Amino acid sequence: MVLTAKHKDNAEGVPHYMGLAGRQLSLMLSTVATCGFLLFGYDQGVMSGIISAEDFNTYFPQTKDNSTWQAFVTAIYEVGCLIGAILVLNFGDMSGRRRSIVVGASIMIIGVIIQCTAFDGSHATAQFIIGRTVTGVGNGINTSTIPTYQAECSKSSNRGLLICIEGGTIAIGTLIAYWLDYGASYGPPGLTWRFPIAFQIVFGIFIIIGMLFLPESPRWLLTKDRHEEATTVLAALRGLNRDDEEIKLQSGIIIDSIRASGSIGGNTPYKALLTGGKTQHFRRVLLGISSQFFQQIGGCNAVIYYFPLLFQNSIGTSHNLSLLLGGVNMIVYAAFATTSWFLIEKVGRRKLFLAGSIGQSLSMVLCFACLIPGGTGPAKGAAVGFFTYIAFFGATWLPLPWLYPAEINPIKTRAKANAVSTCSNWLWNFTVVMFTPPFTSASAWGCYLFFAIVNALFIPVIYFFYPETAGRTLEEIDLIFAKGFLENKSYVRAAKELPQLNEAEIDQMAREYGFVSDDDEAGQVKEARFGEKEGEIAEEAGGQMV
Repeated sequence: MVLTAKHKDNAEGVPHYMGLAGRQLSLMLSTVATCGFLLFGYDQGVMSGIISAEDFNTYFPQTKDNSTWQAFVTAIYEVGCLIGAILVLNFGDMSGRRRSIVVGASIMIIGVIIQCTAFDGSHATAQFIIGRTVTGVGNGINTSTIPTYQAECSKSSNRGLLICIEGGTIAIGTLIAYWLDYGASYGPPGLTWRFPIAFQIVFGIFIIIGMLFLPESPRWLLTKDRHEEATTVLAALRGLNRDDEEIKLQSGIIIDSIRASGSIGGNTPYKALLTGGKTQHFRRVLLGISSQFFQQIGGCNAVIYYFPLLFQNSIGTSHNLSLLLGGVNMIVYAAFATTSWFLIEKVGRRKLFLAGSIGQSLSMVLCFACLIPGGTGPAKGAAVGFFTYIAFFGATWLPLPWLYPAEINPIKTRAKANAVSTCSNWLWNFTVVMFTPPFTSASAWGCYLFFAIVNALFIPVIYFFYPETAGRTLEEIDLIFAKGFLENKSYVRAAKELPQLNEAEIDQMAREYGFVSDDDEAGQVKEARFGEKEGEIAEEAGGQMV
């Protein structure tokens, strides 16, 4: 059992965690939470420079010149992540955010130790595979929990930006992994693969230590009727005394939101995800799942995990040069990942989705077109395609699928719908990582033709089915789906036709659509308005929305 985080009141009666309160405490919480996604990104990239290295293949001979084994050793990690996400889906609300993150980081460290202690012998490969799976379980727990924890302890105005920052942090973690792989490649045989894998422990220890001293989510505490602890956390996050009127107001708003959403005890039935009608829960769940599916099937991890391998097999570069180019590619990746921070609200979700799909498709067209003639000369053009692909992906499809499900799903089903979307991510992540090496071995250019076609198919789906959510409150998004259903028009069109509404106009339209008076089992706009009201009142009071 994770120990309760210690707090201490100052002379003014303001509770402090780690000696911090208010903005400083919020910054520390975001730093520790974001480190979890830094570790996520690092683990995405660490195998890229190892899987085809001579020293690694010597220790694990099954992987030497065998694309199927290389794919399996790499992709088994995603199976572990899927298991971890399923565990959170079923037990996350019971264990709490803070405890889940500590357990997830601890499991990752155990998995890393299992991997690094594999030595020459008949069972070395099996031990390494087990370690990869265990590490994946820990990462699946963390990636399913950290966004929820961070959102529940952050201001509503910062949620979209914070999730995009997490996306950028994934790219930075991958960048670190690539260059650490490259540096370790000059070391002795054991160091070339053991050290990059073992380095994950540094991130894991930082997360565990940080979470031991940080508070639990106040929203989760209130769902468990732990009101005194929740009030203390709220006061610490805001930097106010527990008896301050703002803290009392925030606590009351959160309790109203929990009751309205039917989340007492923190549980929402799975059948709620399958309902239609005015709330269109099932359609909205599918939109979230499809965004995660598109992210993976578009080929991102074929480039992130296997960039050096693709260069060696498809373009014919040396292992050293492929590692160096992979590191440069990750610099491009990390740089473009930060652009979404500035574009996400100004440009909107739909335009970024569409621009990313077009750019990724054309990049893959360049890759396969340059590889068809054969020879290293034309194949160098494919390198340009890899670089442009990762640039478009980093700026669009990297952060958006983590943000869109959280916005598109209503308050009643948001937690479970997001968990299901995350499971979709890991399932298709595994699929792509598993089939890429055999595919590229069978056809030097066929794999990239496949990804070019798949990315092109995203465009009509996004254009006709993905409504814009930028600049909309959660209650307005509910009205978009109600408008589309009741007026028998596409939800994209409904989003375009619905003007920006103030609170009075939203209340009036909710009454027109029958949300206020009807007891709709699929969830009410009225219910969602409690959740949105929570953010608005807290913001008006200058408070911290959780």
